[in-house]
This record gives sequence, C-alpha cells and structure tokens, in this order.
Amino acid sequence: MEKIKIKYFTDAIEKLCYIDGKSDWIDLRCAEEISLKKGEFRLIPLGVAMELPRGYEAHIVPRSSTYKNFGIIQTNHCGIVDESYCGNNDQWFMPVIAMRDTEIHVNDRVCQFRIMEHQPALEFEECEALEGADRGGFGSTGKA
Repeated sequence: MEKIKIKYFTDAIEKLCYIDGKSDWIDLRCAEEISLKKGEFRLIPLGVAMELPRGYEAHIVPRSSTYKNFGIIQTNHCGIVDESYCGNNDQWFMPVIAMRDTEIHVNDRVCQFRIMEHQPALEFEECEALEGADRGGFGSTGKA
C-alpha cells in the first residue's frame, strides 16, 4: 500500500477517507465559508496539500451531487495535480463558476479525486486507413 504525505490547512474539515468504503474515489471538502453570486468565478480551497508518489497524478472531478447541491460547475471539468505540485503551501483548489446564487460551507463535500499513474510514453504511427469497425464517427453510439 502506498503512503502519501498530506498536510491539512485547517482542522475544520474531516480527514480524507474513501467514499463510504464503496469506492476508490476520495471526497474533498470546502475549507472555508463561500458565498457566490450567479456567474461568479472562485477557487474553492480544499484544505489539503500532498506529496504524491513519483509517476502519479491526482484527478479531481465534481461529485455527482455537486451541481444539484450547490449550482456550481468545475471550470476545468477535470483538474490534474501532478507530483511536482508538492510544496508546503501547494494547497489544492477547485475552480468553479456559479450557475445560481449559492453558499458552500466548511466541510461540504464538493469534489472527489483518485490517484492515477502517468500515461506511458506513446508513439503515433500515421496510416492511410484504420482496421477497426466503422461506427459512424460520433462518440460511443456512432450517431450524430
């Protein structure tokens, strides 16, 4: 089991743990009281900094209930924190835009993360045609 050094910037948020023991995602919580007006942008402090293992990165995404509960959208849709962001003051944040007036309280669960290995080095080989089945060219359904 990997050990990750973590610094908490406040005692007001719960310590990190897996989501209800059912998932390998880990909730992140708002570290201060925040009020947003519709259309306002804000970096939500998550109250933690970590030293990730070499070759790993954290993927930060909203929880499924984040929009319903708070009316916010993560502006980068998926935040990536790599192992170089590991200093004593490198607190994690969630960049959001408010779609309605909202309040987010200390310890509210606003997003989640998981640790992933970096993608291996890839080499692209140009070709005239691909050999896979043609599904119509749009997403997983193959329909526009």
